[in-house]
Order: sequence, then structure tokens, then C-alpha cells
Amino acid sequence: MSGEIKWLRQLNLFFVAMSFFTRIPVPSWVVIDNDKQSKASRYFGVVGLVIGLICALLFWLVQLILPASIAILLAMVAGVLVTGAFHEDGLADTADGFGGGRTIEDKLRIMKDSRLGSYGALSLGLVLLLKWQLLVELALYSPLAAVSALVVGHTLSRVVSASLIFSEQYVRNEQTRKSMPVAQNQQLNDLLILIASGIFVLLWLNGLVAFVLFITLWLVRILLGGFFRKQIGGYTGDTLGAAQQISEVCCYLVILTVGLS
Repeated sequence: MSGEIKWLRQLNLFFVAMSFFTRIPVPSWVVIDNDKQSKASRYFGVVGLVIGLICALLFWLVQLILPASIAILLAMVAGVLVTGAFHEDGLADTADGFGGGRTIEDKLRIMKDSRLGSYGALSLGLVLLLKWQLLVELALYSPLAAVSALVVGHTLSRVVSASLIFSEQYVRNEQTRKSMPVAQNQQLNDLLILIASGIFVLLWLNGLVAFVLFITLWLVRILLGGFFRKQIGGYTGDTLGAAQQISEVCCYLVILTVGLS
């Protein structure tokens, strides 16, 4: 009975993570509170795996009857619909805040504003275009390469993003927060489970690509963490979204340059 209860607790945490990151309905018995939202960060990578599989499956089916470029675009649309543009919104808000604010207070205030500014529009458009082009190049080489990239990119990017919770300071308070509480106070056990989900998807790739991808994302994490600290003193939900988008692009870049060379 004890083992079953623990299993149900973990399943509950997974569904909490799913409800946080996606528009996919979760069972009515799932309990969501601040404590579970913090612990659910351990499954953010698993949620990314689910999203990646959905996008990859749609791409694979569509490319059987339509050009690869259209299949990639529809797969990207599916990812946006499944997540409600959660991470894309974070990227745009982060770009607006960092680009338009001079002080930490200004940056946080701008990031809280739901309106889209020039920095946000430019960053969002360029990142989406870059993702589409990279995935099209992979798909033209091999549809399976694009499938692997979508699964790996969606998963590892969320592992990198969520791992920042462990080492960085959350800087938005209850009054300035504009959405549901972001996961905070990640424990070592949460981090290890998160990393394990990332290692699992790396097995999709050959040794060299997996090694280069690991080193690249590790460096990206260090750079992003330092950049966020310099800008606002830590992280917010928006910067985690920006980290996910940037890390996803880096995954596609590495797979394209190293995996196909």
C-alpha cells in the first residue's frame, strides 16, 4: 500500500506539471497547491517529452502527404497550441523587459505588462523563424532526424530551464506576479529526477552528438543564469520561458551541425 501511495503521489506531481505547462486536461482527482507546484518541477522534462512526441507524431504523419516545410510548420503550431504559447510568451516578455528597462524595477514592471513590445515581437519572430529553418533542414536530410530533434529539443530545453530553479533566486513577489506561482525551492531529489529525464532522451542520439549537446546546454545554462542575475538578480517565470526557447534552438543547432556532419 505504501508503494502504491508513493506511486500515486508521483503521478499527481506529473499531472501538476502537465497542467502548469500545457492545455492538456488532467484528471479531476489531481491536487494542485504551492508545495506540489514546487515539487512538480522534477517532471518538467517529462512533460517536454510528451509535447515533443505530439509534435513529432504530427510532423511524421503530415510529411507523408505534404512537403516537409509545411509538416514542420504544423508541428510547431501544434506545440504552441498544446502549451498555450507559454514559453513563447515568456521569451517575448523577457526581451521587452531587458530591452526596454533600465532598472530592475523597470524590467520587472515591463515583463509584467501583457502587451507585446518591439523587442518582444522581434525576438519571438526571429526565434520561431530560426526554429522552423533548422527543423526544415533536418527534415530534408531525414524525416527521422527531425523527429528525434523535436523530441530531444522539447525535452532537454525544459530540463535546462527548470534546472535554473535549483541554483537561482526567484525575484518576483506575490504583488508583481501575473500568473500562477512558478515552481520554487527545488530540492536535490527534484533536480536529479529532472536530469534523469534529460539523460533518457540523450540515448536517442549517438555518443558524439549527445556529448556535444550536453556540454553546449551546460554552457548555455551557465550563461543564461549569469545573464539573468545581471539583469534582474535571478529568475522569473518569464525568464524560464526564455531559457526554454533559447535552449530548444541550441538543441536543433547542435543536432544539425554535429549530427549531420
